[in-house]
Amino acid sequence: MSTRRQRPLAQVMAIAVIALTVGASFATATAGPGEESVARQWNEQLLSAIRIDYARPTVHARNLYHVSAAMWDAWAAYDSHADQVIFHEKLTADDVQAARQETISFAAYRVLQARFAKSPGSDQSLPSFDALMDTLGYDKDYWGTIGDSPAAVGNRCAITILAFGLSDGANEAGGYENQFYEPINPPLLPDFPGNPDLKDPNRWQPLALEWFKDQAGNIIIGGYPEFLGAEWGQVIPFSLSTDDLTIYQRDGSDYWVYHDPGPAPQIGGKGDQYYKWGFEQVAIWSGHLDPTDEVMLDVSPASIGNAPLPDPDDYERFYDLTNGGDWGAGYDVNPHTGKPYEPQIVPRGDYTRILAEFWADGPASETPPGHWFVILNYVNDHPLFEKKFGGEGPILDDLEWDVRSYLLMGGTMHDVAVACWGVKGWYDFIRPISALRYMCDLGQSSDPDGPSYDPDGITLYPGLIEVITDETAKTYHAHLAGKLNENVGKIAVYSWRGHDFINDPKFDTAGVDWVLAESWWPYQRPTFVTPPFAGYTSGHSTYSRAAAVIMSMLTGDEYFPGGLGEFYCQANEFLVFEDGPSVDVTLQWAKYNDASDQCSLSRIWGGIHPGADDLPGRVMGQTIAPEAFCLAVKIFNGQLTCPADADGSGFVGVKDLLVLLGAWGSDECTADFDDDGAVGVPDLLTLLGSWGPCP
Repeated sequence: MSTRRQRPLAQVMAIAVIALTVGASFATATAGPGEESVARQWNEQLLSAIRIDYARPTVHARNLYHVSAAMWDAWAAYDSHADQVIFHEKLTADDVQAARQETISFAAYRVLQARFAKSPGSDQSLPSFDALMDTLGYDKDYWGTIGDSPAAVGNRCAITILAFGLSDGANEAGGYENQFYEPINPPLLPDFPGNPDLKDPNRWQPLALEWFKDQAGNIIIGGYPEFLGAEWGQVIPFSLSTDDLTIYQRDGSDYWVYHDPGPAPQIGGKGDQYYKWGFEQVAIWSGHLDPTDEVMLDVSPASIGNAPLPDPDDYERFYDLTNGGDWGAGYDVNPHTGKPYEPQIVPRGDYTRILAEFWADGPASETPPGHWFVILNYVNDHPLFEKKFGGEGPILDDLEWDVRSYLLMGGTMHDVAVACWGVKGWYDFIRPISALRYMCDLGQSSDPDGPSYDPDGITLYPGLIEVITDETAKTYHAHLAGKLNENVGKIAVYSWRGHDFINDPKFDTAGVDWVLAESWWPYQRPTFVTPPFAGYTSGHSTYSRAAAVIMSMLTGDEYFPGGLGEFYCQANEFLVFEDGPSVDVTLQWAKYNDASDQCSLSRIWGGIHPGADDLPGRVMGQTIAPEAFCLAVKIFNGQLTCPADADGSGFVGVKDLLVLLGAWGSDECTADFDDDGAVGVPDLLTLLGSWGPCP
């Protein structure tokens, strides 16, 4: 059953007042307080607070959006033309720049205080917020909301944002807990072999550990957290349209799904082959994590990157099942220098392990949405970058650029969280550790006349996935056979050996060898294993593709400044839970999409997602980003209240008619007044009906 409807918007001001009163990845040039805009300084405070909070990508995408909205709305309060997002007031000031800085600071400070009051890192983050207010010279103890002083306006802005947050469907007051979702499968005990208790191999399975450490390093004793954000599709988005919303029902509860990609492949049902192929892909790519296997790769843009976005149904034509990696052909030259990219030949096992850790957004990370704010700030600091919105027009001052770019990135990341986790909650798809162990418990599905046959078992690939036989138990499977050959007939995979082979992560490397599939482990920390939510669709793929598109639209260039983005990984220093890399490696990307694609592939090598999770996520991100960009442009140009003002002049007239006629038949954002995806007669009627001064 599916229906469509629009969610009402409400704000509970009184509750927010109560809540308010109670309460580094890239090598960039770091400036001190006062050298960067106040928006940048508060954004850095937010990223630092996320790094020591619980690892909750949905919650922190929302925090990034709400803090960014607070800063934009505070800035736009002193602009008679620009629209605002949540807080709607217009003011004047003798010194507009000073008023903006103070209003932004109070607004961001109060929102951050409230959002991180109960964080496990609050003993560090809250004093850091205080210290920045002191450094900026503002009275952090001023809580007034009456009058037009910048501090009072900032406090009112924060109250409005927080009130909105208490009624946006995230269940913030309830600790963001699910209100009706329940997993159908009993937990997997990953420290024990196999997956004997799985009821439905197409549905998500929680994990049970003696103790669990989340991606931010926080310890949870005696188990594993519940599915994070299973009902997040009902959170009020930034730009997602109800035209793209489908509401499903299960067990009497609604699941909201934007940009529905359709169901994941099902074992024993539609997509059975893709189901098996994808999880086999994860197991096989896990065998690429050995830096001593003598496989060398050129990981520069000369050989990788520039990959087309495929149809998710065309997976076998793009993914290399046995060798792995990017299907792009790279670039002949750097378009910004006109010179070829310099090759960088490194061991495949170093490159793959670095990707798995760099893009995992683990301890001390900003979570995936925050990671792209770090990339945004890296680009902002680049000496070759000019802060022209969309790559055109005047160079914006640092403050205006930052509040614009943060709202745009924050709104997009929030929309990704709403859409992607709506899909996760409804389709509730299984993770690789559960699926692989389940299929391998059943046996193999390649040879009906062979040992351990089951039609739902795993496919055999000689040298990669095999059945242990009496013969192989005497040779290369001897270490797996058992004292009495009791493991003959079980499935073995040539894979990363796991944490049992790492005594000291400063010196030890697990390497790759034949392992019992019933004890297969992803390339993750032993106290983490896999994220606490369904796999389909990949959050990393959706976040990263959307962010990459936003970076291209924001900067007006698909390429990083100078045609190259870089991150240096020092030999024997970068990796966390085993030694490595064995050589220095610099991650390099020509285009923003290259970084996004690399992030997507890293999750396969890390044992977290099959291709079935990845490609639909990329497609969703590619779709969501332009929608968010179009809305942001309308906000910046003051077109929400005067949509026919295409040139942002405050007057609807001949210039707007020229803009409309020049975009006729296209999906040009500034001329698509009725938001139907094309510029045509209805937009002309909208324009003619608005002729004259904007209200």
